[in-house]
Amino acid sequence: METVTGYVEHIVFQNAENGYTVLNLASGEEEVTCVGIFHGVSEGETLELKGEYTTHPSYGKQFKMISFQVKPLEDAVSVERYLASGAIKGIGAALAARIVRRFGEDTIRIIEEEPERLAEVKGISQRKAMEIAEQAEGKRELRQAMIFLQQYGISQTLAAKIFKTYGQELYGILKENPYRLADDIQGVGFRIADEIASRIGIHTDSDFRIRSGILYMLMQASLEGHTCLPAELLAARTSELLGVEMEHIEKHYMDLAIGKKLVIKETGQCQYIYGSAYYYMEANTAAMLRELDISYDVPEMEIKKRIQRIEEDTGMVLDQLQAEAVKEAVTNGLMIITGGPGTGKTTTINTIIRYFELEGMDIFLGAPTGRAAKRMSETTGFEARTIHRMLELNGGVEGNAGFERNEQNPLETDVIIIDEMSMVDISLMHALLKAVAAGTRLILVGDVNQLPSVGAGSVLKDMIESERFHVVRLNKIFRQAAQSDIIVNAHKINRGEEVSLDNKSMDFFFLKRFDANVIISIVIQLIQQKLPKFVDAEPFDIQVLTPMRKGLLGVERLNGILQQYLNPPDSGKEEKEHGDVIFREGDKVMQIKNNYQLEWEIRSKYGLAIDKGTGIFNGDTGIIRSISAYQEIVAVEFDEGRIVDYSFKQLDELELAYAITIHKSQGSEYPAVVIPLLTGPKMLMNRNLLYTAVTRAKKCVTLVGSEATFQAMIGNVSEQKRYTGLKDRLEEL
Repeated sequence: METVTGYVEHIVFQNAENGYTVLNLASGEEEVTCVGIFHGVSEGETLELKGEYTTHPSYGKQFKMISFQVKPLEDAVSVERYLASGAIKGIGAALAARIVRRFGEDTIRIIEEEPERLAEVKGISQRKAMEIAEQAEGKRELRQAMIFLQQYGISQTLAAKIFKTYGQELYGILKENPYRLADDIQGVGFRIADEIASRIGIHTDSDFRIRSGILYMLMQASLEGHTCLPAELLAARTSELLGVEMEHIEKHYMDLAIGKKLVIKETGQCQYIYGSAYYYMEANTAAMLRELDISYDVPEMEIKKRIQRIEEDTGMVLDQLQAEAVKEAVTNGLMIITGGPGTGKTTTINTIIRYFELEGMDIFLGAPTGRAAKRMSETTGFEARTIHRMLELNGGVEGNAGFERNEQNPLETDVIIIDEMSMVDISLMHALLKAVAAGTRLILVGDVNQLPSVGAGSVLKDMIESERFHVVRLNKIFRQAAQSDIIVNAHKINRGEEVSLDNKSMDFFFLKRFDANVIISIVIQLIQQKLPKFVDAEPFDIQVLTPMRKGLLGVERLNGILQQYLNPPDSGKEEKEHGDVIFREGDKVMQIKNNYQLEWEIRSKYGLAIDKGTGIFNGDTGIIRSISAYQEIVAVEFDEGRIVDYSFKQLDELELAYAITIHKSQGSEYPAVVIPLLTGPKMLMNRNLLYTAVTRAKKCVTLVGSEATFQAMIGNVSEQKRYTGLKDRLEEL
């Protein structure tokens, strides 16, 4: 660590949100360019900085500040320079000179302790004197707060957020209940608040700590897909987190329920604890679903005649279940179609669309992801949009989705058909239903045997299991689909039947290997040489799907190795190192969290924006088109030519995507998938994980690894349980 002292000659750049600043510091004879988080610093102030010299590729030598303190202004020249800098509004160079001429080195003390005396200077009224004093006091309070907070290891960025939120109340709040930070300040979670609390000396069994810990565990549970937890399981998890006995935890449930932070529900013999937001989301979703579930009196003969006409016009022939699905769609305000691959879901949807078209109705088609919407457009010939685009995402506030379409501004259509419903979580379903006006038909299509949504909830499964709605289960594999071993074997896996692994198939292969490194070399060979010609696709279009993130065949290790072979280092390709990952131009990457405020644009070949919007979602994949060290931007092109400029600070939201987890592949379809299988935790290596992986492939599935693991997964029906309450809320209604 080096120390540099001098006065701030010029602030080149300052981000008002996070305090990141570039400034020129006059230190003796030289001028030093300094970078770092500087809150409440003005030109003319004297600073002592600790940090280190670095060399920026574009801007050259810089001093990277780690910590700083403002030094007292010790002489009249320094005081005048500070006041003349514009640090205090209303004081310019001439007025600064007059103030210092009047009070000399005593100027700062006069401003802080006897501000009324400033009125002795020509051009300063009593009112202006008080305004100057208030500004000076505000700056001093911010500095004192920063010094106070930094002694507890709080970064300058977070310290500024805390001061902005609480002002002078922060001292009392931190002393009494630092866990309020987790509730009130974006970006502060339980762990940060707990760390601060332990430094301040808050007891481990403090009521505030336990209550905050309970809410934190419910939030963590939602990231696993749960909307609630059994009371005992929640207590056990919180006990482990906090190191506090379980009996000290359960007594706080009622206090939190009275404070409307959580909801306690008895279901059967078990007590379930919900975070309030998820409980009311499920309860409101149930109520809105029941409101849409109305009957229409349409004569059966009329429906049959209309279906026959469509069959004659299109050459499609419906079986009994498909015709039943069309009839249910016509006679009910809400219905569900579920079935595996090759069971005729697309033909059924197409017939329903044409039926309502002949009735002169407006029809909206939607799906949870861009890829699924694109596939729906291709198979129906009608425009399909993501649900987010249909609801007109407007960016929202602080990471939460905001939509233009809602109960006050509903979707203007007669029929809405949503595909890939297994991927829709409770938050998105709730937002969709708010925008569906009474009397609009809602048709939900999906494969209930797929993995559940990445987000919290189990919407499709809960709706079907509630037995409150009309459900048609398509289960016949049609002749054309029966020629594909991908489809035939997917159904065998789903039924728990034995799958032939003799490699006599044209689209389903199993290569038996038992060493992780050998498996990886086979995977590389398949992607680079064998599969592109076989399925008529580029190596980048072939997707490696793996059950796990960690381990010898986990996403993290596989991506590092696959990158070296599929997009090796090249002097003509820019790179950016971020954490343990090197991002390179041409890399295949994935967005790993919903960001409703990320802006995208579709550009013409001349680089002009021809369409714009906001929102990139968990699981969206794209290609890095350019990296600019000068602008500190990584440009990624997603589906439909949507280009997003990520700042280097946003790269936490991206990861390499040569290999992805099977969970992240939901709703996507690839020309070919390669699935390495060796070992893994029993709870994860189950039937519906394998079924989901196999059904992602359009033309070819290749599994590489252990046959015993493959057979064990078919036999393992112990999928990870999701604790949700939509089924119970529907049954209560």
